[in-house]
Amino acid sequence: MHKPRAGRAGAGGTRGNRTAGSPARGAGVAALLGAAALLATAVPAAHAAPPAQAPAADVVPGTGTETPALVDGLHESADAKAAPADAARGHLAAKESRYRIADPGRDLTPVQTLKQGEDETVRLQQKHHGVEVLGGQYVVRMEKKDGERVVTGTSGKYFTGLTTGTKATVAEDVAVRRAVSSVAARIGGATLGKKDVQPAEGAKTKAAAALTGRAGGLVVIPKGAGILTYRVTVRGTDTATGRPVLQDVYVDAHAGFPVLQYSLVKTITAAKPAGDAAHPAGKAAAKPAAGRQAPGATTNPGTSGTGVRSNGDQVPLDIYFDDAAKQYSLVDYARMAGTSKNTLHTWDARAVDVNDASGRWPDGLKEFTNPSPDYSGDATESGAVDAHWAAGRVYDYYKNVHGRDSLDGRGMTINSLVGVTFAGGPFVNAFWDGQKMVYGAGDEQYKTLSADLDVVGHEMTHGVVENTANLVYAGQSGALNEALADYFGNAIDVTASGAKMDDPDAGLIGEDLCRTTRPRECAFRDLNDGRTTAKDYLGVTFGTDNGGVHLNSTIFSGALWDIRQDLDPKDPFLADRLVYKALSTYMTPLDGYTEARNAVVAAAKDLGLSAKQQNIVKRSFNAHGIVSGWENAIGVDSDRLFGKLNIAGTGTAAGGGWWATSKSNDDGSEAYSIYAGRVDGTGTPKLISPNDGRYHVYPATDGKTVVWAAFGTSSLDILSRPIAGGPIKTLYTSYTNVQNLHIENGTVVFESFDPFGGRHVGFLKPGDREPTWVDGGKFELGTALPSLKNGKIAYAKLYPGESDYRIGVETYDIATGKTQLAQQLGEPQAIGQTGITGKNVFWLVDENLADQGQLAVRRSTLEGTGTTDISAESGPGALIPFDLTASDDAVTVNTLLPDTQYRNETLPKLWQLSADGTRKERLSCNRGEQLYPSAAGGRQVVWLDGTTGWTDLVTRERPAGTC
Repeated sequence: MHKPRAGRAGAGGTRGNRTAGSPARGAGVAALLGAAALLATAVPAAHAAPPAQAPAADVVPGTGTETPALVDGLHESADAKAAPADAARGHLAAKESRYRIADPGRDLTPVQTLKQGEDETVRLQQKHHGVEVLGGQYVVRMEKKDGERVVTGTSGKYFTGLTTGTKATVAEDVAVRRAVSSVAARIGGATLGKKDVQPAEGAKTKAAAALTGRAGGLVVIPKGAGILTYRVTVRGTDTATGRPVLQDVYVDAHAGFPVLQYSLVKTITAAKPAGDAAHPAGKAAAKPAAGRQAPGATTNPGTSGTGVRSNGDQVPLDIYFDDAAKQYSLVDYARMAGTSKNTLHTWDARAVDVNDASGRWPDGLKEFTNPSPDYSGDATESGAVDAHWAAGRVYDYYKNVHGRDSLDGRGMTINSLVGVTFAGGPFVNAFWDGQKMVYGAGDEQYKTLSADLDVVGHEMTHGVVENTANLVYAGQSGALNEALADYFGNAIDVTASGAKMDDPDAGLIGEDLCRTTRPRECAFRDLNDGRTTAKDYLGVTFGTDNGGVHLNSTIFSGALWDIRQDLDPKDPFLADRLVYKALSTYMTPLDGYTEARNAVVAAAKDLGLSAKQQNIVKRSFNAHGIVSGWENAIGVDSDRLFGKLNIAGTGTAAGGGWWATSKSNDDGSEAYSIYAGRVDGTGTPKLISPNDGRYHVYPATDGKTVVWAAFGTSSLDILSRPIAGGPIKTLYTSYTNVQNLHIENGTVVFESFDPFGGRHVGFLKPGDREPTWVDGGKFELGTALPSLKNGKIAYAKLYPGESDYRIGVETYDIATGKTQLAQQLGEPQAIGQTGITGKNVFWLVDENLADQGQLAVRRSTLEGTGTTDISAESGPGALIPFDLTASDDAVTVNTLLPDTQYRNETLPKLWQLSADGTRKERLSCNRGEQLYPSAAGGRQVVWLDGTTGWTDLVTRERPAGTC
């Protein structure tokens, strides 16, 4: 597990408010969008209007839209002479009273037409006044035979309630800058370290230089009336971990705030680098243009060979002989010789870093050449034989069982890169990045990742999913994406190995990769794990595992695997055809568990399965809790202060008996407003900020006043307002990002991020028009992660030493301007969040960047003396904290635990320590993710909790103890 780098928004007086941070990746997004799907929040049934005229068919109403989610059992004539897409849109137009799509010809554009025998499946993309709607896809299923065409059913999401304007008021360059800043804060904002050094005035820090962004046009996010956004793709490197960054960030085009972001890289499991790897030489290869094709494009120039797999089996290979070079290479011309004439090509990527292979075609690739057609030795150990053989088996499966030609159904080239490394050491993962498969080199425990057929099948199936339902890789739709990749990958593997479906180990994913342990001990997942929504669903933000794409996948894949075991033991391909039909002809990008269940059930009926077989399908989903309303069965041990916030990228604050947080409206379509309420739960929450189209975020309060930042089209304002009421004041306007706000008796403290990546803590006393910077605003100094109490500010400080930069914690007395560096115990490499109380200063410190991410919780007196660790960085019980909040009685940290896999106990949880470190307890035993803690006095803490699948503001007055 790598070092967490989480930023988060904070509370008044004792801790910082950092940018939302994914604990497992850096700062997470504090948004749990509706449990029903990725973006569509649960809507009361009264608002999910059924069609005005009920057709003589099975109809499942849409959620938050008048267009039905599923119409099945149709047999209605369509234009047989028209192109399939035109016939599909003509049907929707003719049945406007059923579908409520006013102008399908204008608002739906063809994406794909899939023809299988007499069946035609047309996918249509929704446009709102010409702008793409994220996840807005509608599918029309038809049959054409004997010169006649009929519509048999429809499904998908068409959002009828969109009214947002489509003219951006935020400049594109501002959106790109804010997207990059948001990603930077997520992956690095939780600590101040040498990555934040500005080498010269006007030069970028290492962290800032490592990321770039590119706008990809406008997109409407279908929440309520719709949110017009810029889609910005941010790529680069996480300088703290060396891992590649490839994320889509959606920035509100009317206010400039990032409302949604998630990773685009689809991996087999959570990344855990280790060890090292060799980098043998070989013949360099250039990027293939449109996929290598057969010379002359008329015949198959390939030949046959053999290869020894990593398990010692000798297998046949389709390869190519270069007559001029007298060398064989791992290029398969045979399989697509009769269609696209593209190839299956396996590349030597052992000299390539994973960062260079993610989302781009890397330099340094080599051909796997051999003077003989029989491959072994180096090609075996590197995983090349496994990858090439397995890619052929997966291609054959989709071709023979489902009639699909390659991943896109149109004969695309299949490129496999084997042996990529991570910062010079092995990369223990594999991924599909939208154009190719990339397999890590493995380590002492795991073989190269291509050595298991189910892993290869998993990654290639991501390509199939992308070219069918295109399930968005975040939240529940992302969990479905992973579940389908696991299901088909394992189905291919079990079929090839001849394993029995009732074998307890038949559901293991990646079990053949083990070098030193038994299969069950190192397998990535188990489709027979019996997980259910009620017992095991984990509500997390997009910053953690992209919203739980791996964490929650086996709930659904387990149901599919049960179907495969029970549907027809003599013909397991019947279940495969069922699931493939649901994927290719029913599912759409934003489907969640319930919609996917409906898709499989409808596909079972469509395929003509018997009533008994259809009941097996329903029973399997029921057994895993995938039923309507499953979200309501999850319990918590905390008290809810404010529910269903529908926010992203902003957190909580507490002080003086009050809390403050941001909130959107019920469907999440409004820009955020600031509310405040009492931490004892009495009274009604008060609206503090204006509802003026700006995003009001990063609140702080001292119980008398609330202060926050407001994102506008080109600038950010720091605003304040008394809780008792009164005018809103603009305290400061910035053209760069500001976060980590605090307030005490009218004095406001915040952290500023300049355009070059520099970080500086400033404060505004009552009446000040410009801030005072605790570091003078000097480029060679960095200050960050402030806290405020009794007129003193504590913060992390980066400053030049005799030979290198040093990092420490400093206090600043606002009244006198006097500063004091705290005594350190070792040589800090990074400092995390600070917390100052009436007695002590606390902070997080990292002195060993090579461990699993553990940080110490350190304490000193207000004078900077008596420094000690109340939680050590190493040894039993060491934590991986990324946030801290403190009162005179207790210190609460938001932390992970060292672990080998994602599970509930691995998620961000709150641990509370006594000020002397003698007591350490879990604050809450809630099952989901816990983020943004803010000390409310004594041992009470408020935080954002994701257990129920929503974002709720909750509290406990004392720790729960042992969970």
